[in-house]
Amino acid sequence: MTKVAVLGSTNMDLVAYVDRAPERGETVTGREFRTVPGGKGANQAVAAARAGGDVMMIGAVGDDAYGPMMRENLELSGVDTDLLHTAEGPSGTAHIVVDAEGSNAIVVIPGANGTVTSLGPGEIAAIAEADLLLLQLELPLPAVIEGARAAHAQGVRTVLTPSPVQPLPAELLDCVDLLVPNEHEAAELSGQSEPHAAAEVLLSQVPAVVITLGSKGCLYAARGSRAVLFPAPEVTAVDTTGAGDTFVGTLAVALGEGRPVPQAIAWAASAAALCVQKPGASVSMPYRSEIGAA
Repeated sequence: MTKVAVLGSTNMDLVAYVDRAPERGETVTGREFRTVPGGKGANQAVAAARAGGDVMMIGAVGDDAYGPMMRENLELSGVDTDLLHTAEGPSGTAHIVVDAEGSNAIVVIPGANGTVTSLGPGEIAAIAEADLLLLQLELPLPAVIEGARAAHAQGVRTVLTPSPVQPLPAELLDCVDLLVPNEHEAAELSGQSEPHAAAEVLLSQVPAVVITLGSKGCLYAARGSRAVLFPAPEVTAVDTTGAGDTFVGTLAVALGEGRPVPQAIAWAASAAALCVQKPGASVSMPYRSEIGAA
């Protein structure tokens, strides 16, 4: 079983479903509101656990009502939360608007995630014992860098989702084995709007990159080989929230099992396609048996 350590955020997703997202200064009437456990770190942890991984979540929740709910959601999916600490104050929240086409816009309030500024011996040990480390950028950057360094020192494969996008220091990139931005993040990080050109720039910084392209699939590129475009399964999207995290969590399990990259990406894409057909993020993530049937 693939051992996955996830150093990342836990947020409560406060999701408003609308026919059309409001313009600046405009008020619209929504169709539905849901409160769903999320956060990029927690989402990737749930996705990896449901895909069959042995997953450890490293991070923090608040001592508010949301904290126990998010911890329970992780545990119900089989995620180990022994290193998910409880901090004083509110948990992180994500305020999400989802339109009739399934597209979303998100505002994240860090809350307890902002307290994770460094790692202790337990966190370092958990990373060292993992097959893969999953990182995102919803925690303070010093903790992300410390986690990446710990993984690199022990030869643990490190996968970084650069979201929310920000300039990435060389000390972090030097420890990343696989970078997984979406097309907008890739463009901002590389200065190139065309995915192949963006991938070429990013490969000067990391050994391999997967640029996710939504309904167009994803582009995989690694040093010394040609870039390959993988099409996405054709489905009708209900809510794209969490699709990228589903892809990354499932991909991590597949890579840890030693699957060839094309097979691993196809499997992860199937999981993401299943996710977008249901509302919500972590609650819509498929289990291994469902992905295999996709």
